[in-house]
Amino acid sequence: MAVACSKPSYGAILLTPEVFALFCLFLLPLLSTTATASNSILSGDEGEELESRLKDLHQEILRDEAVARLLQLGQVSDAGGYLERTFLSPAAVKAGNLIRKWMEDAGLKTWVDNLGNVHGRIEGRNASAEALIIGSHLDTVVDAGIFDGSLGIVSALAALKVLNTNGKLGTLKRPVEVIAFSDEEGVRFQSTFLGSGALAGVLPVSALQISDKSGVTIQDVLKQNSIDITEDNFLQLKYDPESVWGYVEVHIEQGPVLEWVGFPLGVVKGIAGQTRLKVTVTGSQGHAGTVPMSMRQDPMAAAAEMIVLLESLCKNPEDFLSYDGNCNSSTLKTLSSSLVCTVGEISTWPSASNVIPGQVTFTIDLRAIEDMGREAVLFEFSDRMYRICDRRSVSCRIDRKHDANAVLCDSELSSQLKSAAHAAVKRMKGELQNELPVLMSGAGHDAMAMSRLTKVGMLFVRCRGGISHSPAEHVMDDDVWASGLALLSFIETQL
Repeated sequence: MAVACSKPSYGAILLTPEVFALFCLFLLPLLSTTATASNSILSGDEGEELESRLKDLHQEILRDEAVARLLQLGQVSDAGGYLERTFLSPAAVKAGNLIRKWMEDAGLKTWVDNLGNVHGRIEGRNASAEALIIGSHLDTVVDAGIFDGSLGIVSALAALKVLNTNGKLGTLKRPVEVIAFSDEEGVRFQSTFLGSGALAGVLPVSALQISDKSGVTIQDVLKQNSIDITEDNFLQLKYDPESVWGYVEVHIEQGPVLEWVGFPLGVVKGIAGQTRLKVTVTGSQGHAGTVPMSMRQDPMAAAAEMIVLLESLCKNPEDFLSYDGNCNSSTLKTLSSSLVCTVGEISTWPSASNVIPGQVTFTIDLRAIEDMGREAVLFEFSDRMYRICDRRSVSCRIDRKHDANAVLCDSELSSQLKSAAHAAVKRMKGELQNELPVLMSGAGHDAMAMSRLTKVGMLFVRCRGGISHSPAEHVMDDDVWASGLALLSFIETQL
């Protein structure tokens, strides 16, 4: 049997029995003495100073309780072995009730609207002033991590609870409202931002008739949850833009940059635009053993060629797009650094190993910072796709399921968030040599929909390895703390 060996790193100690004996004889008593001395020191003035500092930073609420709540929400799932909460599913309703309880614990007045969004609000000194809205989503993808969406809700409630505990919540100069949006991921109905889109007025009433794979519509799900929605009360969900001062969202980065540069928080400059497509390729169903290769109209082979084409186009857009009035060198340069395309779902009919498929469908998720560049890529893909279909004698159809333009965050709001985040990190670490990173977001967020209603700003929170939409998604406890402390610092500017 071959054994793989690795060369020990410089400075490593080989733990032989003799070395271990010396360790027990000499080093353990020394370490014990050091630990005792350290505890002795911290039990005096420095210990009291540390305890006072932690109390000033509200560790118990902003870190310990917030982390415990995130773990608790992570157990609320519709599936047995993994985390899944979709639009108004039993687990989503249970999570909403739990969040509503935490809102009340923070001193907020609560309610659930006709699309399942959970609201908590404090009016402050002037109930008629424009409101600050802070939010994120309570739904998840399938086999999700526990921080995506939930962190933004829990951090906001933790910050407001600190103010409530200190007796300052009622002194806010404007209303502050926390919203846990019912659906952002779009897993069940393949239509994102249902919750925030309705409040921003960008979700059409026709969306109520969108159906899931079982033929159940959004309106059906609402009725199952005792929400009898009509066209009138659907339209009433939209907030008056003049009643809103701005929208702020805290979210895990879902990328590796903050971890790479060593910062717990970053300010978001903008969010990439995105398009979701459903491509249907229809050919001629037949026997796998009797139809000659030259006579086949195989939608699977056509779909495979299209998917490889999409990958090439998105890796090297400059090889496919040409300069014209709508696509210049600057657009192509931005595309090359920001364009991402994903085929995340594919299905065939009748899906049997000995049958040439009659139909293949697959989804495309395409994102880019430049809206014009994104449209150029979509046009190029569509044009080349139909050529493939003609050459292979199959029919093709593209359905655009979702479109969201790129969003730039408000510069003034971003500056305030940056100052608050900088202050929070400095309070925790004592020193901060560099400026907080400013990032673009490739992932979509509720801030995209809310930008149609009001100015928006976002903070990103570092996550391990940049991993998200996975059970491996992880945020360190102290980074949860930093996010809550940054929100607290920001909200305190509204006192």
